[in-house]
Amino acid sequence: MDFVIAQPQQASLKIKGSKAAFPVHRIYCVGRNYAAHAIEMGGDPNRDAPFFFQKNPDNLVLDGTFPYPPASNDVHHEIELVVALKAGGKDIPLSAALDCVYGYGVGLDMTRRDLQGKAKDAGRPWEVGKAFESSAPASALVPAAEIGHPAAGAIWLDVNGERRQTGDLNQMIWKVPEMISYLSGLFVLQPGDVIFSGTPSGVGPVKRGDKLLGHIDGIGDLAVSVV
Repeated sequence: MDFVIAQPQQASLKIKGSKAAFPVHRIYCVGRNYAAHAIEMGGDPNRDAPFFFQKNPDNLVLDGTFPYPPASNDVHHEIELVVALKAGGKDIPLSAALDCVYGYGVGLDMTRRDLQGKAKDAGRPWEVGKAFESSAPASALVPAAEIGHPAAGAIWLDVNGERRQTGDLNQMIWKVPEMISYLSGLFVLQPGDVIFSGTPSGVGPVKRGDKLLGHIDGIGDLAVSVV
């Protein structure tokens, strides 16, 4: 097919131990999926229906740098389990949800908290605070065929060697199969869709020059420099 302008580059994630890449279709993010984080953000930790927002595929950062964005003086880190789908569909039953997963990674949902707060106060969408350039640093994916489907394990983030966030995957209010099944009732999920699955408590600001190190047991590390 001919296009009237140059076709944008396909967004992708690296795969650990492979030269091949994982093509990314959409990025869905789950809001307030750890009870302690819901409380620290002024929300209700009860198990109400999950809510989602999106980032753009080209928000992904694979080179370990995070350029501090314009128009904000309060940018926060949020360490998250990344779930990459190899299959999709609509109204996916819980029993089949994990069959859709290709693999897992470590990601950061970087957030312009001041702009997000203004959007919340005005009843407006969150994209200005969430879906800006380079707002989704991510590690290489580890295939589920190699590690299975982790339902428990430490998740943490250090900033300049100081522990900021810590939790366990088993503390997620909505587990991975539930997220996939629920999302598929709202959207037709596609191969290449990616889910950022929420963050534990301890979110906070970063500044230029900071060194971030995130970790999830059984999956790996993500090192990011704020530049």
